[in-house]
Amino acid sequence: MEIIGWVLILLFFVIGFIGLVYPIIPAVLFIFGGFVIYGLFFSFSDLPWWFWAIQSLFVVLLFGADAIANAFGVKKFGGSKAGLWGSTIGLIVGPFVIPIIGILIGPFIGAIVAEILFNKSSVKKSFLSGVGSVVGFITSVFTKGVIQTVMIAIFFIIINYSDK
Repeated sequence: MEIIGWVLILLFFVIGFIGLVYPIIPAVLFIFGGFVIYGLFFSFSDLPWWFWAIQSLFVVLLFGADAIANAFGVKKFGGSKAGLWGSTIGLIVGPFVIPIIGILIGPFIGAIVAEILFNKSSVKKSFLSGVGSVVGFITSVFTKGVIQTVMIAIFFIIINYSDK
């Protein structure tokens, strides 16, 4: 049973990191789910209340980081709300239309198309909005990856030093 528990925990952690580049997967919820699986298979008492409080704050932070990084990237490069919406839709649709590379091309094209169609922006301004969406996405992935790594590191430190 112990092996099954650890396989599930590690599987959830891996899915969490895959979710960094596939936005349809709620990455941080899988990381958090790995902690819950640990509690179910082993013991919730190994994970003190402050562990759950810190991890819950990280979950809230990660959900906000996505929106903030994307909006920042688009706005910083001169994009509008239309560009932001276009990049978000492109981020969701892109990986399904063009697997793997669609994660970068989708938001880029989405922002450009939205800027041109809804704001009648110039091609140059629309292109910059697309670049901003890619910069925002890459920044978001990097930031979320670091935070998720910290979440998992805290988990392993806690369970390694818990009183057993």
